[in-house]
Amino acid sequence: MSVAALSAPKPNPVSTVLELTKLRISFASTFTAAAGYVAFLRGVNAGLVTTLIGILLLAMGSSALNEVQEHRFDALMPRTANRPIPRGDLSPARAALIATVLAVSGFLVLLLSHNLTSALLGALALAWYNGFYTPLKRVSAFAVVPGSLIGALPPAIGWTAAGGSAADPSVLALAFVFFIWQVPHFWLLVGLHAEGYEAAGYPTLVGLFGRPRLSRLTFTWTCGTAAACGLLPLFQVLVSWPAETMLGMGAIWLIAGSMPLLRQGQDAPLYRRVFMNINLFALVFTAAVILDPFFRR
Repeated sequence: MSVAALSAPKPNPVSTVLELTKLRISFASTFTAAAGYVAFLRGVNAGLVTTLIGILLLAMGSSALNEVQEHRFDALMPRTANRPIPRGDLSPARAALIATVLAVSGFLVLLLSHNLTSALLGALALAWYNGFYTPLKRVSAFAVVPGSLIGALPPAIGWTAAGGSAADPSVLALAFVFFIWQVPHFWLLVGLHAEGYEAAGYPTLVGLFGRPRLSRLTFTWTCGTAAACGLLPLFQVLVSWPAETMLGMGAIWLIAGSMPLLRQGQDAPLYRRVFMNINLFALVFTAAVILDPFFRR
């Protein structure tokens, strides 16, 4: 063993687990679930806490399982090579155990604190992400299109946990916006990291079309995301003018900030800036839905 290895500090187990479970991304999914819960209830009660705990545990378990599934490929990409399993901080078996405990715990929290529908939707989100989308990424550069169902499920879980029906047109409209948003969000990542994905054997739209066509396609889907927001007032997910104004201004800002994608010579700073913009728009959009009932008071 080298002197460097002996002197290297041992990884903090807590930080390793938080890194394995992609806490930041898992929390973002949980935040969108809060929008569904508040939108149905038109307010907040104590059940929101158990809803968010259940969804967060499920999201963390799903993220950890994804890292187990992809750890060999993660080791080949600069963006992911320093994750806990490729780095050697956790074995795949131990990471799989952590993922299982978290996912089962999240399912049980939703089932016991709320209802079977919300728990089954949570299980569907995990099955779709880990059982369908993750392997499909190895096969198709368009995997994110059906895979984006994952982004639509958390608000539906929140809605049903609050007592709503999963077939209600209002929650379907809300979920649809998150579905559409997920596609340009991922394709911007592809624009940033295409070489790394391709080195690990993932097919990408950059490889199929080149960056200029990918950029135009991403811009089109970004405009679709902004346009889909019009469904929310139509189906009365938003009913207050401050929330509608907030969302409308955010949609205009998103399109304006994405227009440089139509120019030739796209580079990493541009993709990174638009990627940050679309993430910020998701935050504004979710906040508008959560705040809408309070604007009416």
